[in-house]
Amino acid sequence: MTTAGQVITCKAAIAWEPGKPLSIEDVEVAPPKSHEVRIKVVTTGVCQTDNEYLYETEQRMKFRPFPLVLGHEGAGIVESVGPDVTKFSPGDKVIPLFLPQCEECDRCRSPKTNQCRRNWANTQVGVLADGTSRISCRGQQVYQFLGVSSFSQYTVVPDTSLAKIRPDAPLDKVFLLGCGVSTGYGAAVKTGKVEKDSKCAVFGLGAVGLAAVMGCKAAEAKTIIGIDVNPARFEKAMLLGATGCVNPSNYNKSIQEVIVELSQGGVDYALECVGSPAVMTAALESTIDAWGVCVIAGWSETESMNVAVEKILMGRTLMGTYFGGWKSVSDVPKLVDAYMNNTLKLNEFITHSLPLDRINQAFDTLKNGTRYELIHLQLPAISL
Repeated sequence: MTTAGQVITCKAAIAWEPGKPLSIEDVEVAPPKSHEVRIKVVTTGVCQTDNEYLYETEQRMKFRPFPLVLGHEGAGIVESVGPDVTKFSPGDKVIPLFLPQCEECDRCRSPKTNQCRRNWANTQVGVLADGTSRISCRGQQVYQFLGVSSFSQYTVVPDTSLAKIRPDAPLDKVFLLGCGVSTGYGAAVKTGKVEKDSKCAVFGLGAVGLAAVMGCKAAEAKTIIGIDVNPARFEKAMLLGATGCVNPSNYNKSIQEVIVELSQGGVDYALECVGSPAVMTAALESTIDAWGVCVIAGWSETESMNVAVEKILMGRTLMGTYFGGWKSVSDVPKLVDAYMNNTLKLNEFITHSLPLDRINQAFDTLKNGTRYELIHLQLPAISL
């Protein structure tokens, strides 16, 4: 492409400081350096994590420096590659990843985890391998949220944090596999390993929770109870496989007591998709003793969960999952294939479609929901 090796000026939504709306600005995106890839972002989602970091920073999430470009769930096309990049070429369709997979470290070689740490410390604070960002505005560095920054028309990511996908995949659908759907679906089928004919409860029916419901359905669970304080979500949950839905607000007892009664002793699998310590405790206590499994998929970096030791001693298993347990670079293309083969749903998760210059409206949509709101919006980039 004619822009290879040049600084690209484009539009991005910048968070200049916590608690303030995003500002659409002209930014400069530098060419990729060694083992980096510059991509044109075609579509992106607004995830609850973006909202929490902007408006609840240091409450549930650790502080990361401002100004920054948020967005960590997107899809695009390779514009150019830096030196030493061998697996990507201009024109490739790709999904940027906040979780790397270098395929060389002990963690990547182990089947026990997907927790690669290549460039991890840097990307967590918004910079790439050399300690700097590739995005600047008004003469100053703009940090890249989780090393991705999909709220920019162009961005640069490490080649170990990028999945190459099939050329016929629709980017305005498969972008969801960059975070929410992969996390929830994997929590059920990959981390929790939900079994056929089992009883399941999914706490929180945002995108992650709905994907967990879909995962339980794919695993042929017999009972799938969806739990949310927003009954407007129940119809979609039932469409994706829930056998029943419960609103905790309708009961004068704890939700764990309700689920234990409904399941006649507790569910085999509980999947927490909210990120609330209180809900995490409730999810654990809703499982049956002896073999119950609770998987925590909801995100919180700063809070603590209360666990009664007896609940663990009696045979329950408490697990966490990050990105659904998937090996990011190698597994995301397989999930794309599953969607293309009609064995994984994505279309049903998209609730709104807005242009980049209305991104604050997308955040308002999230904030106007309940605490458990997690809506994904398609945000096509403004044409250059």
